[in-house]
Amino acid sequence: MKRQVFTCRYKELGNIRTRFSPLKSRVQSREEGLTHYEKKKYVWKMLYIYMLGYDVDFGHMEAVSLISAPKYPEKQVGYIVTSCLLNENHDFLRLAINTVRNDIIGRNETFQCLALTLVGNIGGREFAESLAPDVQKLLISSSCRPLVRKKAALCLLRLFRKNPDVVNIDGWSDRMAQLLDERDFGVLTSSMSLLVALVSNNHDAYWNCLPKCVKILERLARNQDVPPEYTYYGIPSPWLQVKTLRALQYFPTVEDPNTRRSLFENNASHAVLFEALALVMHLDAEKEMMSQCVALLGKFIAVREPNIRYLGLENMTRMLMVTEVQDIIKRHQAQIITSLKDPDISIRRRALDLLYGMCDVSNAKDIVEELLQYLSTADFAMREELSLKAAILAEKFAPDLSWYVDVILQLIDKAGDFVSDDIWFRVVQFVTNNEDLQPYAALKAREYLDKPAIHETMVKVSAYILGEYSHLLARGPACSPKEIFSIIHEKLPTVSTSTIPILLSTYAKILMHTQPPDQELQHQIWAIFSKYESCIDAEIQQRAVEYHALSMKGAALMDILAEMPKFPERQSSLIRKAENTEADTAEQSAAKLRAQQQASNALVVTDQRPANGTLPVNQLGLVKVPIMSNADQIIAEQGVTHENGALTVVDPQPQLPSTPSPDLLEDLLGPLAIEGPSGTGPQSEPRVASGFERGENADALAIAPVEEQANTVQPIGSIAERFHALCLKDSGVLYEDPYIQIGIKAEWRAHHGRYVIFLGNKNTAPLSSVQASILPPSHLNTELSLVPETIPPRAQVQCPLEVINLRPSRDLAVLDFSYKFGTQVVNVKLRLPAVFNKFLQPITVSAEEFFPQWRSLSGPPLKLQEVVRGVRPMPIAELANLLNSLRLMVCPGLDPNANNLIASTTFYSESTRAMLCLIRIETDPADRTQLRMTVASGDPTLTFELKEFIKEQIVYIPVPPQSPAPMPPQARPTSPPTAISDPGALLAGLL
Repeated sequence: MKRQVFTCRYKELGNIRTRFSPLKSRVQSREEGLTHYEKKKYVWKMLYIYMLGYDVDFGHMEAVSLISAPKYPEKQVGYIVTSCLLNENHDFLRLAINTVRNDIIGRNETFQCLALTLVGNIGGREFAESLAPDVQKLLISSSCRPLVRKKAALCLLRLFRKNPDVVNIDGWSDRMAQLLDERDFGVLTSSMSLLVALVSNNHDAYWNCLPKCVKILERLARNQDVPPEYTYYGIPSPWLQVKTLRALQYFPTVEDPNTRRSLFENNASHAVLFEALALVMHLDAEKEMMSQCVALLGKFIAVREPNIRYLGLENMTRMLMVTEVQDIIKRHQAQIITSLKDPDISIRRRALDLLYGMCDVSNAKDIVEELLQYLSTADFAMREELSLKAAILAEKFAPDLSWYVDVILQLIDKAGDFVSDDIWFRVVQFVTNNEDLQPYAALKAREYLDKPAIHETMVKVSAYILGEYSHLLARGPACSPKEIFSIIHEKLPTVSTSTIPILLSTYAKILMHTQPPDQELQHQIWAIFSKYESCIDAEIQQRAVEYHALSMKGAALMDILAEMPKFPERQSSLIRKAENTEADTAEQSAAKLRAQQQASNALVVTDQRPANGTLPVNQLGLVKVPIMSNADQIIAEQGVTHENGALTVVDPQPQLPSTPSPDLLEDLLGPLAIEGPSGTGPQSEPRVASGFERGENADALAIAPVEEQANTVQPIGSIAERFHALCLKDSGVLYEDPYIQIGIKAEWRAHHGRYVIFLGNKNTAPLSSVQASILPPSHLNTELSLVPETIPPRAQVQCPLEVINLRPSRDLAVLDFSYKFGTQVVNVKLRLPAVFNKFLQPITVSAEEFFPQWRSLSGPPLKLQEVVRGVRPMPIAELANLLNSLRLMVCPGLDPNANNLIASTTFYSESTRAMLCLIRIETDPADRTQLRMTVASGDPTLTFELKEFIKEQIVYIPVPPQSPAPMPPQARPTSPPTAISDPGALLAGLL
């Protein structure tokens, strides 16, 4: 049925195109040509099909020609269709300017309204320059009906926004004041909208309008001469009141006492509160009136209507800027906390902002505890913001340091995926800089490690603290060096590559604190160091080699691996970020958003750091040289002190490096403003045990192999390793060479993806001839914003890229990028990590949901089974971690055999929409190199592609000395082959 409707639409478009064809008009006689009725009918059809979402790229001339028709039905159709189909830059509009002007200056009011509506909807500089004087004459004409003048005011407002020069300030100020004496409320409301735009641009020229605005408020507040149709829920024309109050906010503070008294008397109890509140704050009213406003807002946040609650919370947040009423706002703390559980997420966000703003030393403990309690049930879309604000409040208003440590550890435990590295860096700084806190922090870290499953961030912070300060714990069976090493080492198989260096440092520290050395413990740690001495990761390998050699030094190890010194005092990055955002009001944020929308999609961000400077001096002795990880170096950039029971920070003048930053994406690869469903992207790098991490068959996934590119400029780091890492996380560096750094940040929502590609110039000279294009496979629709031809020195360009998944496929898109630096011309083709698993969303299914679906998908091609050999041997737990990292949710307890795994996920594409996928993997404990895999879904192509995708991640493919050219995507099978089917073995005993 859908295909039939689709065909009918295009058939009708073809018929309309034929009727409008100039060739047909020439061969037909005049009697056979289109009548006005037929032309009007076909133009209506064309508009209807356009409103259904189909492209209409013809017939525009016929629509414009109807504007000059002498009768109303045809003219109405011409105006309506033209305003819908054409924008202000369309060439055909120039043909209609004279006709539109004739209708505006004519005597027919109906035609005047049609013309004004068209100009107001389309706007444009040409319309503004040609028609603005005529529109102004209509507005101030006393002979025109109010309906026409109202439309003329709105039309002039649109033209003014397009070209402010069309309104002459000198001659229009007095006329604007006269318009405010208008008795008709429709004209008055439209004129007030025009005044708001005028005074926002230049308030000095419209001082004579200020008393008129006050008189309008008096008239409305006293309900004098207000028609019943303009009274809404007992409020006289609330729209006009809001616009008038908004216009008054653009004028400087009113000094005339009579005017101030008139404003306060009439608006404190009668005006629309939400705009009156902004005006009261603008005028810096007395405390009594502010208290009345807070009391009214307190009633609003307790009502059931969500819109009123939202506005009440938003305006109470604004009132926090007034010091005198902050204590009054605290009286409503219980009701605000209740709003955190509101079904509407926008209300929950406003409640969170209000709690964050009203928190101080007196109520910090209660508010932070409420936020931690709410964290367990909060939406995933809010958890990152919630955890950040809770960490900032705990840092700013902590009554004591031990409470701060408790809060942050609870935060990491409850919301590990949503806790940024900056938060646990700050904990390490506090503990390092306060000796009294070190035993307590080590004890709490030891307690959290006893939990059977903790987040990787908790492993990092616990291992770091115990490595430095475990020797301060009271010696006992639970806190002996051997026990601490054992419980930390249990977490090693579950962590990612970035955490292993921290654990190796912890092992070395434990060995250093064990004097005289425990021979058994020493040999265990040496065995671990020996294992990682051949690791492919350079940092892990270097640490293992150096720690192994240092541990042979005996007593000298105490001096070499001494405790970390105190960090230099510097302002917290979390508090600095909060201070930068607290100053932005809602209006400023909206203005910034509008400015960003009006700017180009390719944003150039210049690095403001000085080119010359001095390196920060490391305050370490010549003998005690602690070995620092990347996390240690980042932690060392910040500092903190504790004084008089409160946390204080000092911000000295920072010393900047003299060389360009190696990572221009450090500040720009934070979270995006896009809001998506929970779990759209991992916040920390999961442990990888898949084919993404190895280079054996990496090129088999690429359209253009990177290794074949011959450039004189060599990349920094492995392109393949960077690509594999980005296949499992959504932000990072895709490519880097001595001149440029290319990074990406992605967010995924169902079958839609949005990349932001960061192009960073690392040098003091511009990059020229910059070109970028996407070579997409057939199953992806991509749209890359315009890339500027030149990237300024030490600047960064952001280029949004939209991706839409049309159908299941494992083929990859390629970024074809080139630039010129001096005489060097560099061209690279980079695989984009828009891989198959990016369009998966893990989902947990129960037994009641799984088995009916599994039975309904019986046999090929919807259910495929294959015995896979040559599998990389791995324990069942590691295989489960692999599936989870690929966004396949392992569902424990569904299969009675402990050696089998059942997983589920949802695949999104434009053709399949949300399609449930079920996976069962049967392993053989005696032979881990083979397994039997069964995949089922409601789409045959999806089933085959998902099966092959999983197989690519678990099969070990040895690399020959000379790797053959990769198989192009076109060579892959386009339809699923016949799979092995063994119904008797499917979940025996349960199905």
